[in-house]
Amino acid sequence: MTAQKRSENLQSVPIAVTAVTGEAIENLKAVDLKGLQGTIPNLQINNFTNTPNSAVFTIRGIGVVEPDPFAGNTVSIVQDGVPQYFSMGALLDLFDVDRIEVLRGPQGTLFGANTTGGVVNVMTRQPTGEFGVRGEVTYGNWNRMDIKAAVDAPLIDGILAGKISAMHTQRDGFYTNIVDGSDMGHRNVTVLRAYLRYTPTGDVDVTLSGEYGRARNGSPIIVNGSTGPGYAIFVPAGTMTTNQVLPMYASPCASDTKPCKAPVKYYSARDFGPDLSNMDNYRATLTGNISNTPLGDITAITGYKSFHLEEFTDNDAVVGLGIDTFRGTRGWQFSQELRTAADLSAAIKLQAGGFYMKTHYDHFNSVRLEAFAPGLRQNLPQDQDNWSGSLFAQTYVDLTNRLRVQAGIRYTHETTEMVAGTDNYFNPNGIGLYCTHEGSCGDVLLGGFRARGKRSWDNIGWKLGVDYNAAPDTLLYASWARGFKSGGFVGRLGQASDLGPFNPEKVDTFEAGVKTDLFDRRLRFNLAAFYTNYRDMQVAQNYILPDGRTIGTSIFNAAKAEIKGFELEATALPVDGLTLTGSLAYLDAKYKSFDFLDPAGAIVDLSGRPLQNSPKWSASAGATYETAVAGGKARANVLYTYTDTKLLQGLQGQPLVQIQPTHFANATLGWSPDNGGWMLELWVRNLANNHYIEAVTNNVGLFNQVSYTAPREYGVTFKFDL
Repeated sequence: MTAQKRSENLQSVPIAVTAVTGEAIENLKAVDLKGLQGTIPNLQINNFTNTPNSAVFTIRGIGVVEPDPFAGNTVSIVQDGVPQYFSMGALLDLFDVDRIEVLRGPQGTLFGANTTGGVVNVMTRQPTGEFGVRGEVTYGNWNRMDIKAAVDAPLIDGILAGKISAMHTQRDGFYTNIVDGSDMGHRNVTVLRAYLRYTPTGDVDVTLSGEYGRARNGSPIIVNGSTGPGYAIFVPAGTMTTNQVLPMYASPCASDTKPCKAPVKYYSARDFGPDLSNMDNYRATLTGNISNTPLGDITAITGYKSFHLEEFTDNDAVVGLGIDTFRGTRGWQFSQELRTAADLSAAIKLQAGGFYMKTHYDHFNSVRLEAFAPGLRQNLPQDQDNWSGSLFAQTYVDLTNRLRVQAGIRYTHETTEMVAGTDNYFNPNGIGLYCTHEGSCGDVLLGGFRARGKRSWDNIGWKLGVDYNAAPDTLLYASWARGFKSGGFVGRLGQASDLGPFNPEKVDTFEAGVKTDLFDRRLRFNLAAFYTNYRDMQVAQNYILPDGRTIGTSIFNAAKAEIKGFELEATALPVDGLTLTGSLAYLDAKYKSFDFLDPAGAIVDLSGRPLQNSPKWSASAGATYETAVAGGKARANVLYTYTDTKLLQGLQGQPLVQIQPTHFANATLGWSPDNGGWMLELWVRNLANNHYIEAVTNNVGLFNQVSYTAPREYGVTFKFDL
């Protein structure tokens, strides 16, 4: 694995890290990173109710609960060595993946800012230099169809290798539209990758890769969870109009004082605007490795990504005029890393280098507010430039043949410039228009504003640690790491004063752990315990003022938090052919000091309340068994995951926004002949067909937005490897 940016054995790395193999990823039958939810201790992967293309990663209670790019990240998603700056499009598609490494706790020394929670490091399969074709075809319920293929080819024997891989996945939506009876939330994604690998000598390895991803999905799905006439947008269950073919569905939220509950069948409503959530991603990466130079083993990674996202959401999810949103975003990033790994002596190893990243995005958000003022539309544009540069060094020093110390430091400079604002438009005919660009769209401009800001920050992060090989198969370690998340400006403004800036937040994490391989490597047992002091915590508050005419966000450095817990992972091989896996995680993540200003203007003391997306307990248990059957090999795999009660959207923790405990089970049964070459699998996700609430947003007095987890999925997969 490469969690410390050099090739090492997982059990010799003195940090809490989980490596998921490509085979394990394929067993999940997941199409993107969200499929890892529940499988890795203290890692939560979600998306917001109305922005399915934006990833919400939280590790050990540290995460971001805001979909737009201005909020930044606390968990870095890295693909083939390139950090993904934008959360939009960061739910990477899982195909042709070699492994995924999840590093928990601050990783700022080697991975930079915005890694206070940790890092999800995705490594795709690289060219092999030998001819080969592998692929798979899947068909499942909801008319799911996946086609994946990869072709390796030696272009110049031993010198130049090429590879092309492709994936297409599609399925129907899980929801039914009460307006016309159609399905809602369909998925249609195609991804193409190409690689060229140049190895003129044993010491030079250069790989150029490019990727194009095309998503043409259905609109984000909102379910109206208003609990009664006290909400501005509420329609009683059973209501029928001439504009719908099915009656109004029952609200999943029965009361403001109880958690919401998912129904057996999923309904929603979309009666205006296009059914679209379209995204185009372009990536290019150039990686060069030169070994055995006078300066050590040198690595240079150049990365570029651009994306374009357009999506329309019927936010109120009832029949009739209410609140609708069009979101359009364009962004790009360029990054360059240059580092060296050198052995200064037999006892001292050093990694040192520099990193530069430049990003830009412009975002357009157009909201129709027909429910509150017929003909009113509000545009909220954002335009941000950001650049950062850093220098880093990390050393490992062997004091004895068993005792080692490490020390790392990283200096970062960052500059952010933002222009954001609000324009209010009115249509004299009383019906606002669906608008796809920043401008009047034929409406009358009532007024607006622009706010501008520019700010720079300098930060220093570090890590100190010690590890000790108590026995050949037992590693003990302890560390202290300081990380930070960058400051910035708010982009979605209801008033100019919300622009900010907000300042960086800082995290100090103290961790101790043990890693063991026992009984002739038949039992692997890893345990990590941690304590985190979280200061100047950035807190986001989305609001719609009671008049319904002001929509915005504020981010402020208002809170301190204390986080502690442990993570246990075990793998056992009790008999030949049988592999057992399990994990157990405990998390106590609470605000230590937080005076919260609620939408009514009152100060609420949230000290002692749990952080968002921080379930107290989570666990998993799995088993894989392989045996000879009918002239071939049969393979069975089962996986169970549990996640405790948590909050996702909602700082105050009122019962309405609490997410219930979840239990999921997946199973796969496959067979391949003795001569190999192909395999046939039957699989099921969410075996018990459990229906759960995935997210709830409480817009006080207006309406509640709800989304559900996926119901049971099952199908058959044919794999081949030639």
